[in-house]
Amino acid sequence: MKVFNKTKGLQVSAGAARADTFSDRLFGLIPRRSLGPEEGLWLEPCAMIHMCFMSFPIDAVFLDADLKVLRVIGGLKTWRFSPWVYGARGVLELPAGRAAGRIEEGDLLEFL
Repeated sequence: MKVFNKTKGLQVSAGAARADTFSDRLFGLIPRRSLGPEEGLWLEPCAMIHMCFMSFPIDAVFLDADLKVLRVIGGLKTWRFSPWVYGARGVLELPAGRAAGRIEEGDLLEFL
């Protein structure tokens, strides 16, 4: 699916996948060696992520039920845990550096 930042009027991802089952969320991007610049993964429901067994860093964008950005963690490294983001309904995982200049706290995203 495509991810669009309605606040800034720009596309964030042209090919984000969805992880909405327990096992899809648990394993997430672990099997992957990298993400292309236009790829991402939408985990829902989710308010915290782990980077255990990951082989590359990511940007993590925490969204509420209305797809409003609550927090952006850029360059989250492997073998780390994100904080629990209160009010988060899901997390959009993007290639490291992809959120910079494209997504800020308070922005409203849209999944197409």
